[in-house]
Amino acid sequence: MKFLKKFFNHNKSANISHNNNSKVSTDLTISKDINVNKSRLQIIFKDCSDIIYRNLTLYDEDSRIEILLIFSGNLVDAKELNENIIKPLNYYGLTNKDIHPIEKFTLSTAEELISVNSIDSTHSFEELIEAILSGNTVLFMNNCNQGLVLSTVGGDGRSVEESPVENIIRGPRDSFVESINTNIGLLRQKIKSTFLKIKKTTIGNETHTIVSVIYMENIVNKQALEKIISKLDEIKIDGIFESGYIEQYLESSPYSPFPQMQITERPDKVCGNLLEGRIIILVDGSPLALILPTTFFQLFQSPEDYYERILYGNFARILRFVGFIIATSFPSIYVALISFHQEMLPMDLIIDLSRTRAQVPFPPVIEALLMEFTIEVLREASARLPGTIGQTVGIVGAIVIGEAAIQANIASPAMIIVVAITALGSYILPHYSTSYALRMIRFPMILMAATFGAFGIIIAWSWIIIHLCNLDSLGYPYLSPLAPLDSDIKKDGFIRSSLWRFKYRPKSANKSKESRW
Repeated sequence: MKFLKKFFNHNKSANISHNNNSKVSTDLTISKDINVNKSRLQIIFKDCSDIIYRNLTLYDEDSRIEILLIFSGNLVDAKELNENIIKPLNYYGLTNKDIHPIEKFTLSTAEELISVNSIDSTHSFEELIEAILSGNTVLFMNNCNQGLVLSTVGGDGRSVEESPVENIIRGPRDSFVESINTNIGLLRQKIKSTFLKIKKTTIGNETHTIVSVIYMENIVNKQALEKIISKLDEIKIDGIFESGYIEQYLESSPYSPFPQMQITERPDKVCGNLLEGRIIILVDGSPLALILPTTFFQLFQSPEDYYERILYGNFARILRFVGFIIATSFPSIYVALISFHQEMLPMDLIIDLSRTRAQVPFPPVIEALLMEFTIEVLREASARLPGTIGQTVGIVGAIVIGEAAIQANIASPAMIIVVAITALGSYILPHYSTSYALRMIRFPMILMAATFGAFGIIIAWSWIIIHLCNLDSLGYPYLSPLAPLDSDIKKDGFIRSSLWRFKYRPKSANKSKESRW
């Protein structure tokens, strides 16, 4: 109610001429006079050309019934509005005794005539305004101090299709879209349980964005759930446009390069995490769901690991761990070997590397940083360009620049190979946000290797491991089940066990419901 009071007080100070202004600033309930309600809304929605006021007139045997419909023309489903609301009301001829008996027309009569999914009545102006801005239609009737909120949310939206980011070979092809109602429907289709609960809240002083917290009531850790809800209630911001806003408010270590919650577009991945006791956050207008708490090892897990047979699923997961090591350490290992530890390489390889590097004027560390920086620029450029053009620029740019760098003696062929393999290693991870962490870690590790050699790499990795041990996600250890060590490491840690061994849920779930069956 605060924003309405502030608005009305502002209009009052601006000397807006209306015979009910004195009431408007203090009385925020619905008036029985339909013209008063219309005037109030016209003041609130001043200069809003998309807000439409539709007047309907019905005749009782001894009176005239005025009805007012208010809606946003760009947000409602026009077909549903015309067919299920306006048409039934116009068709209802109270004066035609052959078709309808003469009776008193009330809001209850309107509810019987209108055929929409949901009809709610309210006395609050604030609820009506929020309903209009959410794509619903509000109905006022003369001599009635209530309003009806009619569900007519529509507008243009993207259809459910395969995720362009999280592609898999085997598994469902659906993914989340920008409509939160559609996303919740996708989850309901997969988990047909009454224990699936959805708590809705509104965040943003200006945007009033709907944020839903989704969980399994019989499985979720109640303390973690209360902690998330309390943190969401404390968020003070003028607008929420993507789930990344919520992520930054909920994470406990904002300056860590590692993500403390997962993001995904896949409903099947969300449902799998719900059944393990985790909590999901959906934001209206965003196709990405937040999963928390999360662990470091979950960043290497893909839904396809569980759809394929155990040998292939584990082989793919091991490849991701190898890719993680390559993406973070391969350039630094190359720099350390060339600069400090040549004796660890075979003599023939040393001779070949020396021959290719003879014309390069830069030391290995400058060469590595220059090539890594070039790869990052190409990656960002290809990501910002349209699809086919971006792919072409990425491939052609890498080939042309690599060949030109060798011809100009700016980089050696060995360095080009190292940088290319490093880039491939970062692409193998299923969780895209993890690649940002790898890209940020890679540069300081190169500098440590150039300064201290192999000891620098050991120092850097020691710092990374200590940092990971100190991290937590919603109070849950980030390196679990490795640190602290527990039996889950054998079930779904580095590699996964057989599905029939997944009898017990992770420790993040409710302790009273650790057993699945």
